[in-house]
Amino acid sequence: MHVAMSADNRLQSTLLLGFALLVVMILASVWLADQQKQSFALVRHTLEVESRLSTVLSDFQDAETGQQGYLLTGQADYLKPYEAAVGRIDGDVRALAVATADNPAQQASMTRLRGLAAARQRDLQQTVALYRSAGRTGGPPQLGAGKALMDQIRDAVTTMKAQERGLLQFRERTTVRQASLAQGGLVVNGLVILALIFITFRQGRTRLELAVSSAAELKTANASLKQELETREAAEAQVRQMQKMESIGQLTGGIAHDFNNMLAIVIGSLDIAKRRLDTDRDRALVCIDNALDGAHRAAVLTARLLAFSRQLPLAPRPLDVNKLVGGMSEMLRHTIGEHLRVETVMAGGLWRAFVDPGQLENAILNLVINARDAMPDGGRLTVETSNAHLDDAYAAANSDAEAGQYVLLSVTDTGTGMPADMIERVFEPFFSTKGLGKGTGLGLSQVYGFVKQSGGHVKIYSEPGLGTTVKLYLPRYVGAEADLDAETPLLNPESAQAKAGEVVLVVEDDEKIRFLSVEALRDFGYTVVQAGDASQALAVLAVTPHVDLLFTDIVMPDMNGRQLADRAKESRPNLKVLYTTGFTKNAVVHNGVLDPGVALISKPFTVDDLAIKVRLVLDGAGVKRPG
Repeated sequence: MHVAMSADNRLQSTLLLGFALLVVMILASVWLADQQKQSFALVRHTLEVESRLSTVLSDFQDAETGQQGYLLTGQADYLKPYEAAVGRIDGDVRALAVATADNPAQQASMTRLRGLAAARQRDLQQTVALYRSAGRTGGPPQLGAGKALMDQIRDAVTTMKAQERGLLQFRERTTVRQASLAQGGLVVNGLVILALIFITFRQGRTRLELAVSSAAELKTANASLKQELETREAAEAQVRQMQKMESIGQLTGGIAHDFNNMLAIVIGSLDIAKRRLDTDRDRALVCIDNALDGAHRAAVLTARLLAFSRQLPLAPRPLDVNKLVGGMSEMLRHTIGEHLRVETVMAGGLWRAFVDPGQLENAILNLVINARDAMPDGGRLTVETSNAHLDDAYAAANSDAEAGQYVLLSVTDTGTGMPADMIERVFEPFFSTKGLGKGTGLGLSQVYGFVKQSGGHVKIYSEPGLGTTVKLYLPRYVGAEADLDAETPLLNPESAQAKAGEVVLVVEDDEKIRFLSVEALRDFGYTVVQAGDASQALAVLAVTPHVDLLFTDIVMPDMNGRQLADRAKESRPNLKVLYTTGFTKNAVVHNGVLDPGVALISKPFTVDDLAIKVRLVLDGAGVKRPG
């Protein structure tokens, strides 16, 4: 046992000594490599000095050649290479002086070369100036002094090159010697490494067996850990699926609850109206009004769901938000009641926003209603506008925001406020803080969806007992200021009547919807022709001499409404077009925004809505302008 321990200690001492020797040899090799690097740099520097010497000499030769050509021929073209060479001489001489500054042996030669260079330049310039002033009648000037200066320059350059060649040979020998030492060092390093490998191999044989055994144990442990991770991932996936299904269940449950209530109103009211139409016409009309109200509420619910899912067709345009809020002030005061105080703080120099005005009005109204409900005992409501810039730091901290310039619209109340856990859920559909039966839970989700679809950002701040602030960051409009305030004229059903001789072609593949559209337009005085699909519509256009407006559904079999309109305008370029659809992703809506030059009325619509929209399109005021 003692002998084994002694042998092991000797082996460890030998390994330590071998590694120490290896470290010393490696450090020596690194030092030699650094010396070689410096030697190579000195060789390159010497070659650079020789190159600069050749360049200086070449400059003088080029200048002399150009000068002599000019003196012999009198042609100004020879002055171009002369002047170019003269222009390079000072810079090349200075570069040569910098390159030789580290060599004291070259400084005397450099001083001499500088003086000769200056003298030769003056001689060249004086000779050319003399020739120009004397003209060709006197013949070319004598060149003897210039030749002597040129010979001295060549001699100075040759002397300096000789010195550099001697220095180059010395540095090359040094480099070769260092390379030999480095190669020897590598050989010694290799031998030491081989010796260490041999020694460690002997020691490692027993340890290898231990390592193999440990690896088997580790493999078993890894397999067990992998199985545990897979089980955990499966459990987490199941939890995520359950949460997803719970969210879907909450959404569908909320939709089903609200729609069933509204359908109950519509179906029940129409059923009662049908029973009493002959016996009690007044009560029947009341029931019909109730049914219309229920259907309208269902349409509003659908619009809010589309806004939350960012699929509501938007018609954004450059907008003065101050002007829009100012126009809503009276309506907001009536909405919140007399027990609340309304303040509006409008920023001066406010940028234009690029949003859908109607949807922004709805968003503001939703926020104001929420603020009103949060202040049952009175309080103050503040609507404020300002310019805002979200920087990269804010965008990094809020993953759904993009850095840039925005128009900020804030709605602040002094109401009950909300805790942090509730703030995280306020944008979820059908989540409400107002209690059972006091809200649909879609107001803030509609606001959130509309702002995000518009390319903006929403942020909410609230503290229990202190109130709530909702900030809408609306995208800034950057573009021409012309016609930014052009607004769609306001119409009512009485002013939306047809003008004499106006003809509308209605194209709708659903027979009952087509019947309602045709009857509604006829009630407002239009001459109406109709078609069940695009092929029939083209046939009707072919035999109808005059049609003012094409009112077409978008989603139809074989050929959609956009394709139909394009075909129709090939023969009737002045034909006005109004699209309708209940499907948001279609041929005239891309990325949730109406295409420029498109007029659209979404289903469902009322008779009055249809009449007003048709009148606006015929008058050229109901089309989305390019933004």
